[in-house]
Amino acid sequence: MRSNERAGVLARLCARRRRTNMKRTLKAIVFSLAALVILVGCGGKVRYPNYYTLNLPAPPDPAPADNVHATVAIREFRAPAYLRQGAIVYKPSPEQIGFYAYDRWAINPCEFVTNSVIERLRASGNFARVKSYDGRPDIEYVLSGRLEKLEEIDYAGGVKVEVAISAQMTNLATGATVWTKAVSEVGEVNKRDVPAVVSEMNRTMERAIEKLLSPMPADVATGPTAAKEKLNIR
Repeated sequence: MRSNERAGVLARLCARRRRTNMKRTLKAIVFSLAALVILVGCGGKVRYPNYYTLNLPAPPDPAPADNVHATVAIREFRAPAYLRQGAIVYKPSPEQIGFYAYDRWAINPCEFVTNSVIERLRASGNFARVKSYDGRPDIEYVLSGRLEKLEEIDYAGGVKVEVAISAQMTNLATGATVWTKAVSEVGEVNKRDVPAVVSEMNRTMERAIEKLLSPMPADVATGPTAAKEKLNIR
């Protein structure tokens, strides 16, 4: 008899616990749904990132001159780590770097600069062949470079953009540096918003690349063989 009573008490306790747990679960679900409704109502629309790219005009593509024999391969340009994170960069002071949370590059700026340099060297007529560097020893020169700056400047009055690029060319056979150059260009932004900043970056980047690649030494264009012949004649 007593064992039956104990069994009944235990059954009632278990049932009570199940009801209590169920009530707690239902309360948690209700509170979660209410919090979600409040967050959606306060937050409004979900904000998605804006993506931008630089767009330089395509250069002409003339045939190289008859005395041009040099071939060159372009390594992918490098950049500081903060320029490779994808976000558009601004500097509120010389010592501080900021990133736009919802404004990003659609293409790696290093890849963009590399492709632009290749296109403009092909269009210059200074080389018989220009290609991306693939490790093959079928070229005479290798050009490597670095995108030093691509950023919005928000100090020293107004809004500006700065683009800085450096590059060097080496003779693949000897390892000697035959050409090196560094340039920096600054552009004024007329309107204080990101699309206007990107537009000015585009114009400033075009000036910087043109300045970087002109002029190219004449001995580089004619190739190492022609340069040696010139030295022998002298």
